Amino acid sequence: MSKNRSGTSVVQSAIDIKSWMQRQPTVEETRPSRCPKCGAASHPLGNSIQLHGHGTRGRDVLHPAHPGGPATSFLLPARRYRCVPCRAVIVVVPREVRGRRLYSASAIGLALALWGLVLATAAEVRRRVCPAKILGPAAATGWATLRRWARAVARGHLFASTPTPDSTAPLRRAAALAAAALAACADPTTRGLAIEHRALLGAAQVT
Repeated sequence: MSKNRSGTSVVQSAIDIKSWMQRQPTVEETRPSRCPKCGAASHPLGNSIQLHGHGTRGRDVLHPAHPGGPATSFLLPARRYRCVPCRAVIVVVPREVRGRRLYSASAIGLALALWGLVLATAAEVRRRVCPAKILGPAAATGWATLRRWARAVARGHLFASTPTPDSTAPLRRAAALAAAALAACADPTTRGLAIEHRALLGAAQVT
């Protein structure tokens, strides 16, 4: 669970992006078990529901269509809930979506693997992960967003369950460590896939 800049709590569902977009889950299917703000149970035994469905909110997401496929941009209908006891608003999103990040966890995992393990250039990573077709001059030689992700990984702010390097290690080393750990989290049946594809799949499984 994370919080966005407005203070609204963002909760990851167990449902993945692909399933969510094929059939938007019902209010009941994504209702959190309790309020992340005050801890109130969403439906106490013998009492009325405390987390009420509060409509949906469009959320822009950048996410690879599939391993090896093109990056895509789409509007995700995130589910909203209102807590009766504390009046907090909770937004529930698919498991790959992270609070305050436009790119999905899968897209970030792919980028870290391409840069840290495959040793692609930052510009090449951007071409694989960013769906934008019109880029500025700086895009020809690098990608500032990729370095921000690597810094976040090194500081434990992104994929906190993955290992972090020594503070003196280069950012590419941080990306490599995180990507290897993400790939290890992918389903064992995917071992025949390229390492970057496994990092993409594994990133959806970790926090």
